[in-house]
Amino acid sequence: MRVLLIGANGYIGRFVADRLLADPAVQLTALGRGDDADVRFDLATGSPGALTRFLDAVHPGVVINCAGATRGGARELTRHNTVAVATICEALRRSGCGARLVQIGCGSEYGPSQPGSSTAEDAVPRPGGPYGVSKLAATELVLGSGLDAVVLRVFSPVGPGTPAGSPLGRLAEAMRRAMQSGDGELKLGGLGAQRDFIDVRDVARAVHAASLSAAQGVINIGSGRAVRLRDAAGILARVAGYGGALNELDGLPHPGPVHAAHTAHATHLRATIGHPRAESDHHPTAVSPAAFPYPDGCGAWQQADVRTARDRLGWRPRINLEESLADIWMEAACRI
Repeated sequence: MRVLLIGANGYIGRFVADRLLADPAVQLTALGRGDDADVRFDLATGSPGALTRFLDAVHPGVVINCAGATRGGARELTRHNTVAVATICEALRRSGCGARLVQIGCGSEYGPSQPGSSTAEDAVPRPGGPYGVSKLAATELVLGSGLDAVVLRVFSPVGPGTPAGSPLGRLAEAMRRAMQSGDGELKLGGLGAQRDFIDVRDVARAVHAASLSAAQGVINIGSGRAVRLRDAAGILARVAGYGGALNELDGLPHPGPVHAAHTAHATHLRATIGHPRAESDHHPTAVSPAAFPYPDGCGAWQQADVRTARDRLGWRPRINLEESLADIWMEAACRI
């Protein structure tokens, strides 16, 4: 099976590539913007015609799109998450390869949900921020393309390689700094949200399964269990062997530094976990107000209904959150 993987150098794409390379039946070609891609192509600026010519030459049976942007303004998110997918869909329609498309979507497409509920694929999407809007638009393009296609709505991926700007990545970095400096107290903000964390290696297994299946439409990929960020912080402290106190500044993200920073008069470490990094993060005293109470647009609660993935892909998550956090910590600890 010839597979064209787009975005192989991204957080999810790297693990998808590893999973596919372990399958002797797969012949993998990576397409991306980097020099290490087999084929260099920028979906945000490249034409559908140019991509069509490449598809006709390679003739893949499956195209997997893991590319996209998670940060930036509405224009950048639209270019990389929506326009790029429009290019893929149009190129596939023009091509004679007849490839199946596996598109990586996200849980942010759904927006806020009722606490205690599980969000199924038939829920009406109401994204609460520009990232979710750009990804939902991409999903609609795929579903309306007439292609043999499936969209995997991945909830909150974690595990090895977790980006330092993600909530759990920032949490691990804050704890590393606390242990390095001997702080007996770690003050954290924005730990009230509950999210459905899924290990990135389980996501890669789901992508592999989807590429081999005939399933179409939208399929949720998550653990099926919401976890408070404060509870994840407690697990990480146990894994790391941090014996200090974990105190929460407040229940919501608040304007302030999003990374741990010491001042001359600081007696404990402070970190805000609930909103994304900004350019000002490079300056210890910079203040970066959150644009939304919950920047992913998902409100205080999100939990996936994953029965469709079980029934149509034969997929279940295998890696628990403690193992994922242990891998995050191993990478953070290497920086001590």
